[in-house]
Order: sequence, then structure tokens, then C-alpha cells
Amino acid sequence: MMKLYTFPASSNSRKVRMALIEKGLEFERINVDLSKREQKNPEYLKIHPFGQVPALDDEGFVLYDSTIINEYLEDEYPYPPLMPKDSEGRARARMMEDLRDSHFNPACVQIFRELRKPEGERDQSVIEQFKAKITECFDRIENELEGREYLAGSFSLADIAFVPNIDTLDRLQIQVDPKYRNILAWIARLKARPSFVASAT
Repeated sequence: MMKLYTFPASSNSRKVRMALIEKGLEFERINVDLSKREQKNPEYLKIHPFGQVPALDDEGFVLYDSTIINEYLEDEYPYPPLMPKDSEGRARARMMEDLRDSHFNPACVQIFRELRKPEGERDQSVIEQFKAKITECFDRIENELEGREYLAGSFSLADIAFVPNIDTLDRLQIQVDPKYRNILAWIARLKARPSFVASAT
């Protein structure tokens, strides 16, 4: 059975949990407690040399980085598919996943770091700066969803990538503007998937 080194609150870990659940793959959750810095233990560094989660052990083949893991799962366990069949659709999915990994998620992380501070120590200018970045991403996502139910047409790894962040918008004090009709409908579709709840822990 596959082993997933994970932490419930890790957004990147949830990306992989959701992909595994969508594919109906059995896996053992091995909790790496980031709050206790277990990811920096020498034994775990043999699994993930950068001391991060997630990492996946598939019958002795160990790999890390959530995007790479999910691409591997798609290659190794192609059914049900979580990527479009055509090259244009696959490229679109990868571009949207990169938008999440390189822009949307880092902005969420920065806001979360500020909100964790005592209220008097928070830098509101930092919060507003990264909220603006999220708004830029929303503009892009809204356009990508025009005429589509999901980011690449059919449900894919691109949609899965955004799920952990979508689920924390309230905690980040971010409200989706009603003008983003496509995004609001997309979020409703994502939250309706059984894997949305099943991947939360």
C-alpha cells in the first residue's frame, strides 16, 4: 500500500490526498507534525531531503513535491483520468496549476502568516498587498472558466490544486466578489465533490 507523508493543515498535502481519493487509491496516512518540526527529523530527511510535506512512497519508489506526485499518480494510475486527453487541455491544466503554486498559494500563505500574529502586530499593508495578488488571480480564473465547468474543461489536477486554498478563504478573511459568477459556480461544484470533505484531514 502507498504511504503518504502528510499533515492535515498542509495545503500541498491536501492536493495529493484529494488526487488519491479521486482515483480511488488506497493509501496509508503517515502524519508528519509540522508544529513539532518533525519534517526536519533526520529520518524524515532521508525521505524528503528538503524537509517538507507531502512525500509519497509507492512500493519503495519515493517522490516529493505535490505537483510532481500528482503528475506521477496520473501517469501510473491513469483511471479515472485527472488530466485532459488533448495536449492543449493538458497544457491549460498545467498553466493553471502553476498559477496556483507560484502565485495564489504563496499569497494565501503570506496573509495567513500576518493573521497569525497578535492583532496589534499585523502589517495591514502586507495583507492588502497579497489580497490584491489574489484578486489578480481571480480575474485570470474567472476568464479561464468562461464557458467551462472546470479550469481545463473537465475536472482535473488544476482544480484539485486550488481546493485547499478555496477552503481557507473565510479564515483568510477573503470574500469572493459576486461579480465572479464563474468562480462562485466553480467553487460550489468543487465543494460538492465527495473528495472535498474526505481530503480535509
